[in-house]
Amino acid sequence: MLTTRFAPSPTGRLHLGHAYAAWFAADLAATNAGRFLVRLEDIDQQRCRPAFAAAIDEDLAWLGIPGDEPVRRQSDHYADYATALARLTSMGLIYRCYLTRRRLNAIFAAPHGTPAAGEVVFNTDAALPADERDRLAAAGAPYALRLRCRAALARTGPLTWHDRVAGSQNVRAEMIGDVVLARKDSPTSYHLAVTVDDAAQGVTLVTRGRDLFAASHVHRLLQALLDLPVPEYHHHRLITDSAGRRFAKRDQAVTLAALRAEGHSPQDLREMVGL
Repeated sequence: MLTTRFAPSPTGRLHLGHAYAAWFAADLAATNAGRFLVRLEDIDQQRCRPAFAAAIDEDLAWLGIPGDEPVRRQSDHYADYATALARLTSMGLIYRCYLTRRRLNAIFAAPHGTPAAGEVVFNTDAALPADERDRLAAAGAPYALRLRCRAALARTGPLTWHDRVAGSQNVRAEMIGDVVLARKDSPTSYHLAVTVDDAAQGVTLVTRGRDLFAASHVHRLLQALLDLPVPEYHHHRLITDSAGRRFAKRDQAVTLAALRAEGHSPQDLREMVGL
């Protein structure tokens, strides 16, 4: 059975871009006699709010797509992510990175001067002398838990994943780097949680915006390491304003609540986003 999902974070009100993403997934499920699931990605406890979670339920009900099963909340499943992280650690694929973002930028800046911004980097632990790492560990300094990407790919061998628009994709280390999977003060990251969640919920088609295309390389690698099923992907277009900017939660004028208050109907919104 085809199973899709919509997985917002309760850090603000839903906007037109969210409506498009939710309808995109729900419509595919409906036309294929499948399931449409809703998940709250609420691991950011500093920014997530119960009021925003309640507002998401309200907005989806108004759009007519509340989800076919009870909502899965990531904050209820930290034990699942810990189990996955422990398995990767037992493989010798996880290491502590004590570099701050500023130091990452300084050390791993590209030759043309553009910093890596802590995203696609490798072996960051080797950038610090062993005695400095020991000193930071003893002091209880903050750290990120990173995946040794190249070692992980050597373990799995060549991997592919399929996007309904772009076709077959080969997993490439330069699209992943030693990605952060958890931090000292956070038991999981987006990448680890979403991979575990999609498998737990039986998602067979992951639909999301093109801005997350590179993330699918990460998730395919984690699926292989954790022996998880591999869904199909569809990275759809992004809804933007007249200047070509992607909508954000700070754009209060295009929140579903604001548009609803102005008298717009769900059908009006479907026309606005081209559905």
